Amino acid sequence: MRILNPFRAGLFAGLGVLIAIGIGTAVTSLSQVLTYVGAALFIALGLDPVITWLERRKVPRWASIIIVLVAFMGLITGLVFAIIPVVAEQVNKAAEAIPKLFDTEFLTAVTDWLTTNFAWLNMEEVVQQVEKWLVELDYAQIAGGVLNIGIGIVTGITGALIIFILTIYFTASTRSLKQALYRLIPASKRPVFIELAEEISTSIGRFVIGQGTLGVLNGVLSALFLGFIFPTVGLPVDYWALLAFLALIGSLIPLVGTLTAGILNTLLVLAFNGPGSAIAVGIYYLVYMQIEAYVVSPRIMSSAVKVPGAVVVIAALAGGTLLGLLGALVAIPVAAAIILIINKVVVPKQQTS
Repeated sequence: MRILNPFRAGLFAGLGVLIAIGIGTAVTSLSQVLTYVGAALFIALGLDPVITWLERRKVPRWASIIIVLVAFMGLITGLVFAIIPVVAEQVNKAAEAIPKLFDTEFLTAVTDWLTTNFAWLNMEEVVQQVEKWLVELDYAQIAGGVLNIGIGIVTGITGALIIFILTIYFTASTRSLKQALYRLIPASKRPVFIELAEEISTSIGRFVIGQGTLGVLNGVLSALFLGFIFPTVGLPVDYWALLAFLALIGSLIPLVGTLTAGILNTLLVLAFNGPGSAIAVGIYYLVYMQIEAYVVSPRIMSSAVKVPGAVVVIAALAGGTLLGLLGALVAIPVAAAIILIINKVVVPKQQTS
């Protein structure tokens, strides 16, 4: 290519770089909003197969949408009013129990143990250093951190409400949004695009439904074993509702979520109930993860896009780093869609070229 005016070419190249930087800055600034939109869109895609199933049973689409939305809102409301109060109560109890781990009797026992086993350690000097550290502690900074946590909780509740409202809108207008998108594609390529888009949306919907089912299953079984079965055999588990809720949330993230929630719950049981209950809980989660990985998950996710384990980990880490928990949840369906596009478009094109 012959460049007739190097200055003009450089000017346009510089403008292109500035525009790219501006677009990147705008996307970064809107990352939270884009995450809300993406999460709501994926939930709507997860509800769409249920609407389609009802339509096949001769239920009008408008009635199917109302039934699914009412059931979805009922499920969310039930979770909020049935689980959240119990979890909040147990969080408060756990917060009150943590200082008791460091009460005077506990500290005295620790001091005696250290004095007996480490006679060379000057306990008076250690106590003085601890007291000095407490006096010099920046309580204003701690208060600021607590305030930031409160702001984060309010932001999370607001984000959940926004996602809920967007989910209702996307669910009610999924078909019209698809038709509007299809009209933007050239007529010659529109049939192939529609076929691929429908397959992607159906597969992602099944993926979302399957992952939600796994999360509910893990939460229900955790509540059953930790709250009822283990205590009946002399292995009490405090704050079982909180642990079951953590298991449910963790299982929404494929592969790494169940493992992380299982380790966290086992450590919490070890802290509050001792090694006996912790060993039982650890064994339960080991067994459950094997059953989920080799029995439950293959059957539930058989109709969804198969995402390799390494891709799941990379996508979850990348999404979590960029956009937090919601990013980690949205990243998995995005990876599934990319894999489907590669298998349906890129690979066939390479075979024919």
